Amino acid sequence: MSGCEVTEPRLRSVLPFEAVPAEVRLLRRAAVAQLDRWGMPSAADEAELLVTELATNVVKHVGEGVSATLIIELRGERLRLEVHDKSQVLPSPNTADCYSECGRGLHLLAALAVDWGTVLTATGKAVWCEISIGPGQVCRRMERAVEVLEGYQGSGREARLRGSGRHIGLEESAVELIADLLHWTAARGLDPDDILDRAQMHYEAEADAA
Repeated sequence: MSGCEVTEPRLRSVLPFEAVPAEVRLLRRAAVAQLDRWGMPSAADEAELLVTELATNVVKHVGEGVSATLIIELRGERLRLEVHDKSQVLPSPNTADCYSECGRGLHLLAALAVDWGTVLTATGKAVWCEISIGPGQVCRRMERAVEVLEGYQGSGREARLRGSGRHIGLEESAVELIADLLHWTAARGLDPDDILDRAQMHYEAEADAA
C-alpha cells in the first residue's frame, strides 16, 4: 500500500490495497496519517470511519482478496474519498432490505457525507463520498511552503509564472532555496550533509506518524 502525489491546485493521495481485514486496518491508519501530513487532523475521525466502511464493503460485496484503490483528494473545503474496485455491480440503497444487503456502509455515507455516489469506470466502479472540512483546514505546511517559495521566486524574477509554468517555477525556486540554505550552513561551519539528514529524518518521522 503506497503512493502519494501532490498536484496543484489539489492535494491527492492514491493508496492501493488488498481487500482483506488486515489491509483495511492499515488503510485506515494510512488515511489518518495522510490527513495529518496535510494539516487536517480534525477531519481524521470522520474520514477514518468512512474509509473503513468503503473498504469493508469491497471485502464483503466484491470479494476478499481483490485489488482496490483508495483515493483521497482535497477539493476546496471538501475532502473526497473514493474507493475503486473491479466490479461493475453498483450498490443501491433503494431496496427495502438494503441494510442487510449492503451493510451499514451506504447508510453511513448518507448520514455523514455532504454528498456521495457511485460511478462506473473503465475497469469497474468507484464509490465516493465528500465530507466538509470547513474553512482554514487546508494543508498548512503546503501553504507555508508555497508562500515562502513565491516570495523567494519573486526576489529573482520580474513576474510570477502562472499555470503549469508556475508549478515549474516553484520547483526551481525550491532547488535554489535548498542550495542557498546549504551554502548558509557551510558558511557557519555546519555540515550540509548533516543538515540534510536531520531534515529528512524530521520529515520521515512526521510522515510515518499515525
